[in-house]
Amino acid sequence: MQTLEDTKTVNKTDNVTPFIPEGDFYFTKGVEAFQKRKFDIAIKWLKKAVEDSPKEALYHCQMSIVYTEIGAYHAANQILTEVLSENGDSYIDCYYLIANNYAHLGLLQDAKKYTKTYLDKAPNGDFTKEAEDLLTVLDIGDDDDDDEWAFEEEDELLIYQETAFYHLERQEWSQAITLLEEMMGVFPEHIAAKHEFSFALFFNGDQDEAIRLEEQWLKNDPQSLYCHTNLAIFYYERNDINKCNQHIVSLQNVYPIHEQQKLKIANTLARTGHYKEAYDRFKMLSKGHLKGHASYFKWYSACLYGIGASTKALSLWEEGCKKYPFLNKETSPW
Repeated sequence: MQTLEDTKTVNKTDNVTPFIPEGDFYFTKGVEAFQKRKFDIAIKWLKKAVEDSPKEALYHCQMSIVYTEIGAYHAANQILTEVLSENGDSYIDCYYLIANNYAHLGLLQDAKKYTKTYLDKAPNGDFTKEAEDLLTVLDIGDDDDDDEWAFEEEDELLIYQETAFYHLERQEWSQAITLLEEMMGVFPEHIAAKHEFSFALFFNGDQDEAIRLEEQWLKNDPQSLYCHTNLAIFYYERNDINKCNQHIVSLQNVYPIHEQQKLKIANTLARTGHYKEAYDRFKMLSKGHLKGHASYFKWYSACLYGIGASTKALSLWEEGCKKYPFLNKETSPW
């Protein structure tokens, strides 16, 4: 059986090649693009391969590998789960790849379950060493029923959070709105979800309702970081600079502990034209703690350009586009 590792190396063809089926051609082009780290192009070719040969599991598996590489772990696991459903244990490596994706998402119980399944089914498989190492990291001991329930609830919340984040980063507003509405119903105490919902609502075209919600929430919690950052951006987008700056003032002396909240303030300052203050905030961030945040590259580069560091801005923007291919669809943020 051809393993998933085999797909990472594709032999170069001679200048004159015999006719090959279209599916194989698309697949080969996709793998070549993947090897060059042109992930957006790789996905386009692999989608063509899948459309041409929908029953060829190897094409689906390679697409999942690309999704994993760009941090779209949920999308990758959806593909891999479908491959297992259609092909059973003919593609045992899928169990390890699923476990690896769950580990990236922080869904440790799911990662542990799939790692053990892989090792049970393939004790001498291509990923046995990697799976054993992963299991060592994931081994958190036996849990009682209450702990299991707590982990399941935590996992469900993380799935919602990661999936919503995925759509918000890519400006897929309608998908984010649908998911966040469901999330608010399941986890009504999760504060961030309602503010992410209003943010998606605003940029999906329902600006008045988004502002109404945030103003209402601000009355109940005048110190809300989420309210002030959202309203600052909303009023800036509507060219109401006076109201925008009222919320900016409320953020100027706020220095959160958590890295993502620090990024939220830095992004807001950059988006509203306060480049010098934004630059001071971005300098305090640790890039290593912001894995998956394409907005870091987008708005930090805008900030650099705004303070006159155009060369650094272009370099950072290009780094972001390489790391997150979907940014290539956007114009540079200045």
